[in-house]
Amino acid sequence: MSYVVICATAFLVSGLTLFSGFGLGTVLMPVFAIFFSIEVAVAATAVVHGANNIFKMFLVGRHADYGLVWRFGIPAMLSALAGAAVLSHIAGFGQLASYTIFSKTAVITPIKLIMSLIIFIFSLFELLPVLQNLRFDRKFLPLGGLLSGFFGGLSGHQGALRSAFLTKTGVSPQAFVGTNAVIGFMVDMARIAAYGVLLFSARQSDTIGPDQWPLVLSGTFAAFAGVVFGKRFLHKITMKTVQSITGAFLLFIALALGGGLI
Repeated sequence: MSYVVICATAFLVSGLTLFSGFGLGTVLMPVFAIFFSIEVAVAATAVVHGANNIFKMFLVGRHADYGLVWRFGIPAMLSALAGAAVLSHIAGFGQLASYTIFSKTAVITPIKLIMSLIIFIFSLFELLPVLQNLRFDRKFLPLGGLLSGFFGGLSGHQGALRSAFLTKTGVSPQAFVGTNAVIGFMVDMARIAAYGVLLFSARQSDTIGPDQWPLVLSGTFAAFAGVVFGKRFLHKITMKTVQSITGAFLLFIALALGGGLI
């Protein structure tokens, strides 16, 4: 069942969001959290997301605007390290409360509450028109990189903010997709390295175990297939319905996670 859920999610979301510049990490992290601990879910999402961005770079990276990459991507990489450090710090906190519902024991922890709040906020980016249409001036690119990278390192939610800052820079759609892929790759490499040092080598959490890697790799290849499918068939799709479905799903996950049910 876990393979079906992860692979279907990775395939559909990576294809549908190829041209929006965000969505895969936003949706995939909560899905991984159903099967893994929160911190391992963030790391597993980073692996899939990073590999997917490498694949997209081969397909569309030549169109990237490297002026935007440096102005946005370098601050994003640095702040991703800070976000990973915060994740490392809160991952070791113990439970706050627990309760039983329908024979299931729900455990509430600080990291679950924080992730729940972040996912809830990003669900609003998908559901509310005022946030869907949020755009920023080019002069705020370094600030956008700092914010996007920090949330990327903390929870894997980086693309929505990145797209909000990049869409008003005047680049072509091809350059927008390519620039998103390159910056996303930079942030993913920074946070994967940070997770390895801060979380796993410090033994603050379990690593992605041998029995979990096949699921992560399956999700990675499903995301590759989704990119190929999206590039070939979905370039004219409207994202409004997809955003609404994604937002509703994230809202549900945020409530379940904050309540300790995941």
